[in-house]
Amino acid sequence: MTEFTPSQNDDEEIDFKTLMKGVKRIETRQADLGRKPRLKKSPELAYRRQVAEQEPERFIDGLSADVSELVESEDELLFAVPGIQIKRLKRLRQGHIPWEQGLDLHGYTVESARDEVSRFIRDAQRQQARCVLIVHGKAFSQPGQSAVLKSCINDWLRQMHAVLAFSSAQPKDGGTGAVYVLLKTEKVTRFNLT
Repeated sequence: MTEFTPSQNDDEEIDFKTLMKGVKRIETRQADLGRKPRLKKSPELAYRRQVAEQEPERFIDGLSADVSELVESEDELLFAVPGIQIKRLKRLRQGHIPWEQGLDLHGYTVESARDEVSRFIRDAQRQQARCVLIVHGKAFSQPGQSAVLKSCINDWLRQMHAVLAFSSAQPKDGGTGAVYVLLKTEKVTRFNLT
């Protein structure tokens, strides 16, 4: 390709065809970005990809496995949605509302506990249970270890639509290693088919 330099004479008109001499027309409308980099195909990378595609981060009933606030092993938990009467909350806290079903989470991982708690609360509500007990433990297995599962239970129950209130249990039912959970009852519609 020859390089064109304009002449010194300003009066001379430059011809477009002369300027374009030796230029070739582009045949495609897409830009050539070069070769695409090839990733090394290692069995480990292939396995990770397969697992990531099969099991994306799951949120069960909108509940994440991440803890927003850690609570200590001996902290008492207490929560109620707006509108719950103080008298009813006191009765729950004192263990005067009998629990009908229970769930023990000892030995569960955070992920499996989240699944189990979600399923347990839905089933209990479907069965018209008014109050249930969830034993989460105190995480005394290692000194200085925070109560992660207890903290997760504290977060999850606050987010669940079916939960009206919860409170740490009385010592006979597990103390600060368990919670009483007061549930909304679903209204059952009955039809008369006669």
